[in-house]
Amino acid sequence: MLTKKPPERLGFERRMTREEINALPIRMYDGPVHVVRSHDSVPAAVKKLHAEAILGFDTESRPAFTKGCSYAPTLLQLADKDAVYLFQLGQLGFHQHLRQLLARAEIIKAGVAPEHDISKLKSLEDFHPAGFVDLGVMAKQVGIKNYGLRGLAAVLLGFRISKKAQVSNWARKNLSPLQVQYAATDAWVSREIYLRLVEVKAEVQDPASQSCL
Repeated sequence: MLTKKPPERLGFERRMTREEINALPIRMYDGPVHVVRSHDSVPAAVKKLHAEAILGFDTESRPAFTKGCSYAPTLLQLADKDAVYLFQLGQLGFHQHLRQLLARAEIIKAGVAPEHDISKLKSLEDFHPAGFVDLGVMAKQVGIKNYGLRGLAAVLLGFRISKKAQVSNWARKNLSPLQVQYAATDAWVSREIYLRLVEVKAEVQDPASQSCL
């Protein structure tokens, strides 16, 4: 169970600094992770995700170290309430079942700047995205000054997440344990941040609902 903090204690009036974030305890996702790399495994995984109302969303791409150069996503991460699913697009391609899932408007897909990920996914196969929510925009609406995933985790959840594996080779066939944990954490924490932002939005709109301390 994540610790909940009422808005008046979150310091929404200013941006949390890098030093303040680095002083927080680090936390990584430690629940079930399903790495999906075969076509036969996709339908069952996507069927489970179709039954969810809220998914954490992120993608990873091979890092580019040359200015103006970028690569298409090779990993798609989706987190539900029970587990995180890592779809290795380098082996699967942008599977039709995944495109259909990301086109369902009734399923919320929460992430930071998802329009960037969507644009890169479209470079693989065109689709009609629906149900995507930008956590940075939600944060701005309630007065939070941190918009990135790491800052939002710090402000809203009280811990920091590691970015150690961010520039690793996401195109490799067999992801390392560190890559799997990093990728799963980003999707999981996106979902947790969305749930907390929904609570904060309700508290901001109805201050009387906040606990008296």
